[in-house]
Amino acid sequence: MNTVSDSTVRCVGGIVHDELGRILLILRANEPGRGLWSVPGGHVEPGETDEAAVIREMREETGLDVIPGTCVGNVLRGEYDIYDYACTVTGGTLRAGDDADDARWIDAETLIELDKDGRLAELVFVTLRDWGVLPTGTRTRA
Repeated sequence: MNTVSDSTVRCVGGIVHDELGRILLILRANEPGRGLWSVPGGHVEPGETDEAAVIREMREETGLDVIPGTCVGNVLRGEYDIYDYACTVTGGTLRAGDDADDARWIDAETLIELDKDGRLAELVFVTLRDWGVLPTGTRTRA
């Protein structure tokens, strides 16, 4: 079932970290949150499982193939009931696609800057912090 009630829409997201501890975020191309950085994800289609939706959304928005694991957490943002899953990348090439204007690995310092500048979607930083999935990676210096 895709809705929790008549007024909510079931959605999923993928929480992915790379080998350097950075987190994968996308720059949203559409509302809600157009122009803001967020966890990749989207609506669960009719008849689709959360796992299938995560796999599809990650491929569409980031070009990456993933295996979804444990549900990290759940948030209700307006009408969207969002379940975010820890994911492991199994293939693909990182690229922005579908509903994303950009897709990047974000280190801890950059995430803090995006939050301070108001460039993260609503409560993304706080939610990732509360779930214990903030990036641990730092910028590499040349």
